[in-house]
Amino acid sequence: MNLDPVRNIADTILYEGYILYPYRASAQKNRSRWQFGVVMAPGYAAAEESETSVTRAECVLEHAGRPTVRVLLRFLQVQRRTGDGGVWDEAVEREVEVAADAAALGGDGVTHEFTVEGGEDREEGVVRRREPLAGAVTVRAAEVPGPWRALKLHVMVENRTGLGTVPGRREDALPSALVAAHTIITVDGGKFLSMTDPPEWAQPAVTGCRNEGGWPVLADPGDRVVLSSPIILYDHPELAEESPGELYDGTEIDEILTLRTLALSDGEKAEARATDPRAAALLDRVESMDPQAMARLHGTIRSPRPAAGQEKPPGERPVPWWDPDADAAVSPDTDSVAIGGRPIARGSLVRLRPGARRADAQDMFLAGRLAEVQAVLHDVEDHPYLAVSLADQPDQDLQIAHGRFLYFMPDEVEPQ
Repeated sequence: MNLDPVRNIADTILYEGYILYPYRASAQKNRSRWQFGVVMAPGYAAAEESETSVTRAECVLEHAGRPTVRVLLRFLQVQRRTGDGGVWDEAVEREVEVAADAAALGGDGVTHEFTVEGGEDREEGVVRRREPLAGAVTVRAAEVPGPWRALKLHVMVENRTGLGTVPGRREDALPSALVAAHTIITVDGGKFLSMTDPPEWAQPAVTGCRNEGGWPVLADPGDRVVLSSPIILYDHPELAEESPGELYDGTEIDEILTLRTLALSDGEKAEARATDPRAAALLDRVESMDPQAMARLHGTIRSPRPAAGQEKPPGERPVPWWDPDADAAVSPDTDSVAIGGRPIARGSLVRLRPGARRADAQDMFLAGRLAEVQAVLHDVEDHPYLAVSLADQPDQDLQIAHGRFLYFMPDEVEPQ
């Protein structure tokens, strides 16, 4: 199974908030780091109620009789860098894989213990130090009651790193943590069910699932992969095609961050480059973007489905409803709508009678006013409505020139 598309999503989770604009160690927002998916050593978690040493993911899957489940645990190991004018935490990516066939999933399931070596690297007066880590991944399943071939899957990740002395500060405990921990879970011989929109028969089983430190979402078109993420996602998440690379803040707008990064002074950019190699690579990418790449950052509008009557043959991209070419027959300047048996179009005079559906107190000042229709428009459900300007408004010409109209439904006006 090709997990590359899922890994791309997971990489965004792995580095969410890793280093934030303006990408300098001196920035206040970069002095408190590692906020997502942090699984602390048990000694520290026991002393701090806000921390945990365990994450749990539970979900439901259908199967054909002999399913095999594979769990890929991914996290960052903190690497503390000293000796170049300060202290900065870098990251080393780690992965642990566990497999369990149908026989192993029953009962206590499979528990895979793992260790990650510590170490120290020295280079030109810079020291990079990593603490040893230990943990375990447990995978087990139980049959869902009823006539369906379905399992409730349980995946637990534990940090079992031993601490000689429990640190008093969070930043001192982070080198012994699993940071940005998440799991990619695949099944052979079955498929996962949505945790947010399960079939009716599976709702009791889904409701009974317990998830701590993550939320499992469907992650591939065939529903054979689940991504349990510490950041809340919808089923089948995707990366925006326009995004050229990581900015370490998936909740922000790429265009804004890119422009703000380009606006940094030379001194600020130099400090950012010295802060972290990933920050330096980000600056290189941003500064090398051509006008076409910058234009793509402005984004696009994606219609979730084609408008009625706009379906196109296979291979031909449908025209979304908001595109002026979606319906060449629509002409706001010449279209008309029948009101009280009379055609109302641009230039028609109407008396405003705001309806009961309105909740704007200012409508009481418009009741009975005379208005001129400037356009007959249609909403996305093809319901007509009118753009009007007040006929006795002193600055009517200026309002029309700027396209500042009032909008009313046909049952809210009377023909004059």
